[in-house]
Amino acid sequence: MKSTKFLDLFGRLKSVVIGMIHVKALPGTPLSCLKMSQITEEACKEAEIYRNAGIDGLIIENMHDIPYSFSVGPEVCACMTAVCSAVKSVCPSMPLGVQILSSANQQALAVALASGLDFIRAEGFVFSHVADEGLLNACAGDLLRYRKQIGAEHVQIFTDIKKKHSSHALTSDVSIEETARAAEFFLSDGLIITGTSTGVQADPQELRGVSQSVRMPVLIGSGVTYDNLERYIEANGMIIGSHFKKGGHWANAVDPESVERFMRKMCEIRK
Repeated sequence: MKSTKFLDLFGRLKSVVIGMIHVKALPGTPLSCLKMSQITEEACKEAEIYRNAGIDGLIIENMHDIPYSFSVGPEVCACMTAVCSAVKSVCPSMPLGVQILSSANQQALAVALASGLDFIRAEGFVFSHVADEGLLNACAGDLLRYRKQIGAEHVQIFTDIKKKHSSHALTSDVSIEETARAAEFFLSDGLIITGTSTGVQADPQELRGVSQSVRMPVLIGSGVTYDNLERYIEANGMIIGSHFKKGGHWANAVDPESVERFMRKMCEIRK
């Protein structure tokens, strides 16, 4: 069932490439310096680069809103809805998702519903994490009830397990495979495996272990590059941000050549 939903959304079950749009710092956050019109224009420009390179989907994320907070104000939701709606108009037929940091998963669902998006990326779905923002508790029960209440059941929820930028000492006796099975039992639509931080490679052995432990889509959420692509080709999806940016750094602008080069190689492998 989960694989069917994934296939219906992306048109393929393996090696789906999802690019990241890192929205510039939003109003009210410490690094904010742009007008909303400029923020939206930049996001749409990056969406066009990805679309022209033949990417399979996009995630829109407020990653420049550092330092992250668990208290996400209404202005963030309003601004992210405006940006997501604009990107949707640029890429009307492309699968689109949203993530709102930090762990503002209900807010992301609301934004996705209002903007006509297809999925969200959620942190802290099962088990507790000690994240750099603080203690992050599981949210699956409340999140799926909220999705039901607002009529957003068509919006898929892809969930990080053993989340990056976190300590997992509290759950060190719970393997990543056990965590994956718990997320599957709690009705996740897809699992995301990452390295320890943004841009750090995920462990291919974890990909194999998790894929063999569950019957649902498994995505790689960090560290995929042109050079290591073959190590992750069996993943259902790859979420790529840093590698597609100038200089390979997440905070920089999208580099069209990096995206095009990667997608050319992916298309060759898919043949």
